[in-house]
Amino acid sequence: MPPAIRKTSWTFGPAAHDTGPGSAVVVSVTEFVTHRPWGTPAVAAAGFRLRRSWPLTPGAVAVRLWMDTGPRLDRSGSVTVWTDQASLMRFVARPDHTRVVRAFRGRGVMRSLPRETTPAALSGPGARSESAAGHLLDPVWAYTERILTGAEPWD
Repeated sequence: MPPAIRKTSWTFGPAAHDTGPGSAVVVSVTEFVTHRPWGTPAVAAAGFRLRRSWPLTPGAVAVRLWMDTGPRLDRSGSVTVWTDQASLMRFVARPDHTRVVRAFRGRGVMRSLPRETTPAALSGPGARSESAAGHLLDPVWAYTERILTGAEPWD
């Protein structure tokens, strides 16, 4: 049975207006699988708290949080879009992000897949375009879904 993925709407960062569908970006898909399903809501809540600062995060284009609402309820994560790898690394090193990582270390397994690309390059046949702030983010989410459902590998 395919996973039942619930997602938030996109939250845009300050670089959203400076980046177009053909612009080079870094897309990072992150997944955290908790050892126990009752830990997933706390992980998701931490993600929502981090998302609040997104509109002020340098180099941030967009973020969408997701959660697998299937029977195990043990997976959640994000897809983030950045202007460059350096902006992603600055976010990862931020004190609020490192606090979250430390708080959940040992409570599950995390994996992340950053990819330098363009939103348009992620399009599949028949892709529709969700244009917001000049972006085509539907292909970014379609790529994320392929990763999360196993249709595309995590490498």
